[in-house]
Amino acid sequence: MKKLAVTVGLAAAIAFPALAEARTVTLNTTMKNYGGNGAYLAIYLTDAQGRFQSTLHVSGGKAKYYKHLRDWSRGKASVRQNIDGITGASVGSGQSLKVSVDVADALIDAGYQIRIDSAVEDGRDNAADVVVPLTAASAGKPVAGKGYVKSFTFGL
Repeated sequence: MKKLAVTVGLAAAIAFPALAEARTVTLNTTMKNYGGNGAYLAIYLTDAQGRFQSTLHVSGGKAKYYKHLRDWSRGKASVRQNIDGITGASVGSGQSLKVSVDVADALIDAGYQIRIDSAVEDGRDNAADVVVPLTAASAGKPVAGKGYVKSFTFGL
């Protein structure tokens, strides 16, 4: 039943954008101190089963390197999503990235996750560097990354 409600909510948001409620979500990512060039990050939403849903933000301007953000890249390709307008510069060692995105209210507390894939030239690629539930309870609580991300928080 919950899955049906989310599906109906998503369908309504697509069919009737003026009726869909969205809120601005602030994404805060702090990078570890590592040697090397700026990191490429893909911040995206997945459903409860880990299936790609949509891109929130991509850091790194050269599309030829996006293949190193493998889970995001594979997911994006499966839905043929255009990412124009949601990209920015790469993020360097020890730096922070703060971006604001609009997220449909129907997705919050509905089993979705925010994920971050990270990659650095001549370094490891990190699929699911960060995975955090998109819930009101998770908002504002720092999550440690497994790769280049030191910590991630989001605010509703």
